[in-house]
Amino acid sequence: MRASFVFSEVINGLRRNVTMTIAMILTTAISVGLLGGGLLAVRMIDKMQDTYQDQVEVVVFMTDDVSANDSDCSSEPCAGIMSSLKSAQGVQNVTYENRQEAFENFNKVFKSQPELRDVARPEAMPASLRVKLSDESRFKQIQAQFQGKPGVDSVVDQAEYLQQMFSVLGGIRNGAFGIALVQALAALLLISNTIQLSAFTRRTETGIMRLVGATRWYTQLPFLLEAVVSGLVGAVLGIGGLIIAKLAFLDRVLGPLSRTGVIPAVEWGDIAFVSPILLVISMAIAAVTGYVTLRLYVRL
Repeated sequence: MRASFVFSEVINGLRRNVTMTIAMILTTAISVGLLGGGLLAVRMIDKMQDTYQDQVEVVVFMTDDVSANDSDCSSEPCAGIMSSLKSAQGVQNVTYENRQEAFENFNKVFKSQPELRDVARPEAMPASLRVKLSDESRFKQIQAQFQGKPGVDSVVDQAEYLQQMFSVLGGIRNGAFGIALVQALAALLLISNTIQLSAFTRRTETGIMRLVGATRWYTQLPFLLEAVVSGLVGAVLGIGGLIIAKLAFLDRVLGPLSRTGVIPAVEWGDIAFVSPILLVISMAIAAVTGYVTLRLYVRL
């Protein structure tokens, strides 16, 4: 009997303030969606770090004449540069990638983008020495030692490109978290205002209940449940937005890069991982906000 009464009061309360309830749900949904996007960006960065941590190399690109005439780095100046690199401090190993191998790797990476493969030619691919460092801090010394040597076109640290990519993803993450925080504050204010309005419109009913012996907790419970239900519905909508974003945007725009292994894909497991977190956070914030509002501003 008591449970049915509480739930009927929750439904009636949501119906009485339907416009504010809808606004609260939509604001919560946007906040949850942005928070979820930030969490997905964090997971993507973690995956990229795990994927590339052992693959980052220093690349010594050779000039056109070396790339065209030395397919196995057996002639000078390539052979001398390789020997010097192998003996340099902090170098773990050195491998040579000739022009044809570079062209084949290019085709593998961009196999899902035929427009790039059609215009690429082996003659445009430079040969390179791939250097794996045991001490990544040695890059500056390696660069200073070999940059400008005969046969060397440029010395590039792949870690710098990765850092740029991580900074872009980090910016997206921080932006999503920042907007989510603003939306969360708006949702908190809406929850508080909705509870206050709901309590005011039912002040006569709750007053009678208190006079006949109902506890303060029993009279406050319907208002708390209204906030929690609204937060739950908003979280479900926010998670639905993440699913739509994956199908309509991430899979289409980032799909080619994900299939080539350049960036990790946002998988269904990632959404399944963050969804319970979003549900718990949304319901907890709604419940805490409702409780504080009732304790501070509403006397039931």
